[in-house]
Amino acid sequence: MKNLLNIGKEVFQLEGEALNRTAGQLGEPFLKAVHILDKCQGKVIITGLGKSGIAGKKISATLSSTGVPALFLHAGEAGHGDLGVVSQGDVVLALSYSGETQELNDLIPRFKLLDVPVLALTGSPKSTLAEISDVLLDVSVPSYPWPYGLLPTASNAVTVAMGDALAVTLLMSRGFKESDFGALHPGGLLGRKLLVKVGNLMHRGEELPIVTANTPMREVLIEMTVKKLGVACVVDDTGCLIGIITDGDLRRLFESESDPLNCSASEAMIDNPKSTSKDLISAQVLNEMEKHSITALPVVEEDNKLIGIIHIHDLIKMETNR
Repeated sequence: MKNLLNIGKEVFQLEGEALNRTAGQLGEPFLKAVHILDKCQGKVIITGLGKSGIAGKKISATLSSTGVPALFLHAGEAGHGDLGVVSQGDVVLALSYSGETQELNDLIPRFKLLDVPVLALTGSPKSTLAEISDVLLDVSVPSYPWPYGLLPTASNAVTVAMGDALAVTLLMSRGFKESDFGALHPGGLLGRKLLVKVGNLMHRGEELPIVTANTPMREVLIEMTVKKLGVACVVDDTGCLIGIITDGDLRRLFESESDPLNCSASEAMIDNPKSTSKDLISAQVLNEMEKHSITALPVVEEDNKLIGIIHIHDLIKMETNR
């Protein structure tokens, strides 16, 4: 008998190969399905039976989490009254690997009467479901020998991945943002993390390392050392941000000047530095800071008045603790 660990690895390998195979076959039908979903004025109804039904429940949950009204309709219960949830303007995702699930295929005429598009996720392109659907999304996988063909492992993985691909492509085409996602997950850790605003995390008041353009570098060094944020914000007489001095700026000053301590803040600062708003969410700012290799960002109001500093360590710590 094969080593049990190797058996486990083979399952991962076979499912990975099936996923890559399906990804390579995506084409016009997939784009057509995304277009139909994007134009949907009602709900997305996902229906199926057995393992396909379980995969359908996951797809329904994924769509709902991205702002698409979606629900799962049990194909066996639909014919006994539950069809009332389907109405004009909806779109149906019908899941059946064989494409010959009788309970499911019996529902298609009802969907057609309501002029509801049917997107079929099936592994049998020549099946009844494939022929009567509006769009065929092929989730077929190779035929595997015993015992890998016994359970719908790879086929279910591909079906779920197809649903994920539809959901992600749809949300990207609609311009769905992180803040939108967080708003739909207020009770979860991810939602709370995404919705935390800069104003709730920033350093303010006495914690701010503030100097003016005429401040001698000796005092700038003291201010940066005491406040421990690795920067000094340079402001004018009204408190508006006009520059910033980082550790890197200090090193460059000491390398280029023979007597750097006699210089003023204006000779070391970067003019018109990047800044952020207290109303932006933490995830947005963290992405921006990582993109530009920035460790600290001044936080300003609309008139460019300095009100705080957000440090990347605060954002990373917030993500780690949540």
